[in-house]
Amino acid sequence: MDVNQIKQLIKIVEKSDIADFSIQEGDLRIKISKNSKNQIVTNYPVLQTGATTPAPQAEPVSPVVASATPEPTTEADLGSKNLHEIKSPIVGTFYRAPAPDADPYIQVGDQVAEGSVLCIVEAMKLMNEIESDVGGKVVKILVENGTPVEYNQPLFLVERS
Repeated sequence: MDVNQIKQLIKIVEKSDIADFSIQEGDLRIKISKNSKNQIVTNYPVLQTGATTPAPQAEPVSPVVASATPEPTTEADLGSKNLHEIKSPIVGTFYRAPAPDADPYIQVGDQVAEGSVLCIVEAMKLMNEIESDVGGKVVKILVENGTPVEYNQPLFLVERS
């Protein structure tokens, strides 16, 4: 993992509501935590075997500023409209299409079947296809293309058929 990937992880955690995040890749373990003063704290303990590679150095990070986010939809609101939220199963970057020059998987108003691919969430250079867990009509796309998403964040509203 290079310094740019670490910086990208810090930015994702900084922009999200995630309090703690850790990842291990080989002998490298990274833990990113937000403390009570809304600052990012990073730890880079490295177990060195054989080769001597210096641990990546983190740049100072400014305090996190809370961003305005839409109020989460309550289950009562969803039930009264027969709507279902499709949520992100992972932290990553949301993409509506399989490639930058390709058409989006779905549009608002499209009918989807259970198991239909709705989008991609990229995490650590892996493209993860997100499938619909219900059949119905796409009522709203809740995330902009190319933006970071967090675990369990609502991505789509689908009116069940």
